Amino acid sequence: QVQLVESGGGLVQAGGSLRVSCLASGRTFNGRTFSSYTMAWFRQAPGKEREFVAFITSSGHSTTYTDSVKGRFTISRDNAKNTVYLQMNSLKPEDTAVYYCAAAWRPTSTLALYDYWGQGTQVTVSS
Repeated sequence: QVQLVESGGGLVQAGGSLRVSCLASGRTFNGRTFSSYTMAWFRQAPGKEREFVAFITSSGHSTTYTDSVKGRFTISRDNAKNTVYLQMNSLKPEDTAVYYCAAAWRPTSTLALYDYWGQGTQVTVSS
């Protein structure tokens, strides 16, 4: 099983920056490793559904973002370290949420197609 562990969340003032990380370990039942997966970040605010934030393809050559974070957030990955990152700049109070990383077999923003999830890390942006 692939295990995903997020870290780096915290409290930041509006306009500030934060970087969250997700460390992957393990293999799937057929032996595939971290570098085979598309990795994504989702977030869930209190009382709201979990929503897509960004994904990065297995090679790292392509990324996609939801409109509300374009130009402010950057997703990246280091396959040698089995880690995916989300650099968040110009943070807004509406970015406050639990941020989850997830892994899927192919590039997609569809939550249901992600097979593996971390436990989440809280990001709080104060106004």
